[in-house]
Amino acid sequence: MQADFSWANIFIGIAGGLAFFLYGMEKMSEGMKGTAGNQMRSILASLTKNRVVALIVGTFVTVVIQSSSATTVMLVSFVQAGLLNLVQCMGIILGADIGTTITAQMVAFKLTDYALLMVAIGFLLKMLAKTKKPKDIGDIILGFGILFFGMKLMSDVMEPLRTYAPFIDLMKDMENPFMGIIIGAGFTAIVQSSSATTGVLIVLAQQGLISLEAGIPVIFGANIGTCVTAGLAVIGASREAKRVAIAHVMFKIAGVCLFVFWIPQFADIIRILANQFDSGTARQIANAHTIFNVSIGLIFLPFISFFSKIIYYIFPKKEKKKNLEIVTFHIDDAMLETPVLAIDLVRLEISRMANLLGRMLNAIIIPFISDKKYIAKQAGQDEDARLLIKEVPTRDQIFPELSLLEGIDLREKKIDFLEEKITAYLARIARRNITKEQVREVFGMVSIVKDMESIGDIIHRNMIPLITKKKGLHYDFCDEGKEELLIYQSKVLKQINLIRKAFASTDLKIAYHIVKKEKKYLDLEAKYRAAHLERIISEKQESVGTSRVHMELMDLMKQILLYSANIAQTYIGSTPEKEKDDENIDITEVP
Repeated sequence: MQADFSWANIFIGIAGGLAFFLYGMEKMSEGMKGTAGNQMRSILASLTKNRVVALIVGTFVTVVIQSSSATTVMLVSFVQAGLLNLVQCMGIILGADIGTTITAQMVAFKLTDYALLMVAIGFLLKMLAKTKKPKDIGDIILGFGILFFGMKLMSDVMEPLRTYAPFIDLMKDMENPFMGIIIGAGFTAIVQSSSATTGVLIVLAQQGLISLEAGIPVIFGANIGTCVTAGLAVIGASREAKRVAIAHVMFKIAGVCLFVFWIPQFADIIRILANQFDSGTARQIANAHTIFNVSIGLIFLPFISFFSKIIYYIFPKKEKKKNLEIVTFHIDDAMLETPVLAIDLVRLEISRMANLLGRMLNAIIIPFISDKKYIAKQAGQDEDARLLIKEVPTRDQIFPELSLLEGIDLREKKIDFLEEKITAYLARIARRNITKEQVREVFGMVSIVKDMESIGDIIHRNMIPLITKKKGLHYDFCDEGKEELLIYQSKVLKQINLIRKAFASTDLKIAYHIVKKEKKYLDLEAKYRAAHLERIISEKQESVGTSRVHMELMDLMKQILLYSANIAQTYIGSTPEKEKDDENIDITEVP
C-alpha cells in the first residue's frame, strides 16, 4: 500500500513536537522550582524515618521538578552527601513514581487548541511582572502552553496515519506485552523522560491510533526506561549511591512483573473507572499510568525494610579506607539545576571545612604544652618520665602515617582546595535563575569560606612557626600559663565545632549561640592576659622567658574566635527571613 503522505514530514513534525513538549516541561519545572523556593529545603529537612512522609515528599518534589529520573539523580547526590539514608530514599522513589504521573494527567486534558493562548499569557506575565513570583507563574503557564503546542504539532502530523493500514497493524502488534515494554523502555531511555513517552501515547490515543491494551505495555516499558538516567548518574559514584539506583530499578521491574500477566483485566478495571466519568482512551492511558504507580507505591511501601536488606546483600557495606586524597565530598554539578538544594550541599561542604579546622586546632596545641624536653627535665630520667613522653601524641589522629604537623599541612591544603571549589560552585549557582534571598545566601557563603580559609592560614602560617620559636626558648610555660592556654583553646575549638554543627543541621540557634559566647570568651582572654602580666610583674621566670610566645599564641586564638563569630553573624544575616521565622529562635534554649 502506497502512502499518500511524506514520512519525512511526519518524522520532522514528531521530532519538533517532542522537542517543544520537553522544552515546555523544562520551563514548567523552572517556574515551579522558583514558586516552591525554599519550601523544598524545609520539606526535605522534615524527612524522618516515616516512610509515608517520604512517599508524599517524593510525589511533591517530582511534581515540582517534572521528572522522577531527576528526583532519583538528586537522591544519589543526597545519599553521597549523607543527607538521607537508603530507607528514606526508597520511600521518596516510590513517591517520585507517583509524582511523574501528574504530568500525564495534565497532558490528557485536550487543551491543544488553547496552547498559543497559554504561551501568550505566560509570556506577558514574564515580560510585565516586576517581582520574581509572578515571573515564575508566567514560566509555568508559558511552559504548559509550549508543551501543549508540541502535542498539537505531533497530533497534526500523525493524522494521516489513521488510515494507513501498516501503521495500524503495528499499533495492534504492541498489544503483545513484551514488544510494547521493549518499545516503551527504548524510547524512554532515548528521550530520558517517561512523561514524553506517555505524552506521545496520549497523542496517538487522541487520534484513535492506539488501544488501551497496546498503551499499557508501553507505559510499563516507559517506567523501566526511566531507570537509565539514574543508572548513568551512579557511574563512578559511591556504593551508597549505587544502592539508590538499584532500589529504583528493583521497584520498577518488580512492579511491571506484578502487572504484566494480567494486562486485559487491568485494562477492564481502567475502563470501568473511565465509564464513570465518560473518559476516552487518552484519559484511560493517563489513568493506567497513575494507578500502576500508585499501586506499586502502596504495595511496596510496607516492605521497604525487606527490599533494603536485599539491596544491602547485593551491595554490602564496606569499611571505608581513609585516604589522603584532596576532593570535595558533597557539592555535585547535577544539583545546579535546583539551586536551593545545591546551596544545601554547599552548607554540608562548609560543615566539613569546619571539621577540618577543628582537627587542625586540636593538633596544633599539643607541641606547645607537651614539649618532651621539659617533660623529661621536670620528671627526671626514670621510667615514669619515659612513660609520660610516650603518651605525648606525635602522629596524626586520623592518618597515623603522618606526623602532627604533616596532618595540619594536609588539612591546610584541603581547606585551600575547598575554598576554591566552593567559591567556583557558588558562582555557578549565582548564574542560575535564583531569588534575592538565595543571592544573599550565596554571597554570604562566599564570605564564610574565605573566613574559614583565613582561620586555616592562622594555624598553618602563624602558629606552626611559633612552635619553632617556642622550642628555642630556655623555659617552658608555667603550669598556670599551660592551663590558661588549654582552657582558651578548648573554648575556641568549641566555637569551631558549633559552626560545624550549625551548617550540618541548618540550625540558626547554634549560630546565635556562637555570637552570644563571643563576648564571654573575649572577656576570658582579657582575664588571662591580665593574669599573665601579673606573673611577669612578680618576675616568675617561666612567664618572663615565654611571654612573647604565650601572648602571641593567645592573640592568634583570639583572632580565630573573632573569625568564628563573624562567620556566625554572616550566616545569620544571609539566611532567608522565612527560615529565621520558622526557627522561632530563642538563644536561651541553646546549652
